[in-house]
Amino acid sequence: MTLLTAPAEGTPAPAVTPAQLREVVTRFAAGTGPVAVDAERASGFRYSQRAYLVQLRRQGSGTALIDPVPLGDLSALDEALADAEWVLHAASQDLPCLAELGLRPKRLFDTELAARLAGLERVGLAALTEQLLGFALEKHHSAADWSTRPLPQEWLTYAALDVELLVPLRDALAEQLEEQGKSEWAAEEFAALARNGARPPRAKADPWRRTSGLHRVRGARAQARVRALWYARDTIAQRRDTAPGRVLSDAAIVAAAEMDPKTERELLLLPGFGGRSVRRLATQWLDALTEARGLPDDALPVAPQFEGPPPAHRWADKDPVAAERLARCREVVTKTAEEHTLPPENLITPEFIRRLAWEPPSPIDVQTVTDFLTGYGARQWQCDLLAEELSHALAAAPAAPETQP
Repeated sequence: MTLLTAPAEGTPAPAVTPAQLREVVTRFAAGTGPVAVDAERASGFRYSQRAYLVQLRRQGSGTALIDPVPLGDLSALDEALADAEWVLHAASQDLPCLAELGLRPKRLFDTELAARLAGLERVGLAALTEQLLGFALEKHHSAADWSTRPLPQEWLTYAALDVELLVPLRDALAEQLEEQGKSEWAAEEFAALARNGARPPRAKADPWRRTSGLHRVRGARAQARVRALWYARDTIAQRRDTAPGRVLSDAAIVAAAEMDPKTERELLLLPGFGGRSVRRLATQWLDALTEARGLPDDALPVAPQFEGPPPAHRWADKDPVAAERLARCREVVTKTAEEHTLPPENLITPEFIRRLAWEPPSPIDVQTVTDFLTGYGARQWQCDLLAEELSHALAAAPAAPETQP
């Protein structure tokens, strides 16, 4: 095992001026073969998910680092790479922030997804380069604050190494997929990623309900306090471009919702409100709590109405026949995944199976099941593997109830 500590041609300085960007564009337009692409964000430090560094490597072009903060639009680079296959690791994480810069691949190869389809157990970048290429990568800076300026030299070296081996890794994984007869499956997955991966995540209704520890908060009035504090925090975090948890912790929100402090002294005695930056915002936290306290009953939170089927653990009570269908369909997915050495969640999205079992199409046959699954976004290869067996599972007669002696 060889520990890789520096890029083959050294660590380049980031391009920060239009002239330097033009040089990168010219150099990469003249390169050949796939282009390795990566991006670094400041998750956990910043509110936004923007890219703070973009890394590229291509045969004949070498490695380039681009600082998008002073440059913004990188669409000229997108045009230069329009015909190239882009190689990314865990592409769904990077595609939205790359799209914000004008970078949208027409074709891509996702090394993490390829490893999952190939049935590999460890799919992190460092694990894959060790297993398939014999090189070890240090991952000390993966959770760093990439909005830091200037970026430390060791961080830049780390970032450059993230694209150093992506193309050789792509080739090794492509060979495994070909040997296993999964190349066409991967091609369908990558095409779907290229079409849809740049879309930002769909905004969730009532995002405040994701507050950690919310299950401990009893009563609609107390939940209204969580909601008020969550939105007060979110407004401050968005204005500052700071991760919400760095403004006020979820634990502090839950503590205040449970105790409902009326004065600044009561508030500051609660866990999570002792820090200087949190104390400076005490008036805003108290205003949010006062607002929640004054809400009429009809403005308090109510239990959310879920679209689609209920949680699976409640099916046996709500619809025992549907619960049996779901169990049979899950058996089909598990068996098929094992036969093809695939994680079940990559064989088919579990939510698609829940919806199918809760309200099957009529009539039930291979075509209607295929149409149902593709309507939710399943790929053709997934339907080819599953639709026939799922149609049998859906149509099977329910088990006879046990008779008591």
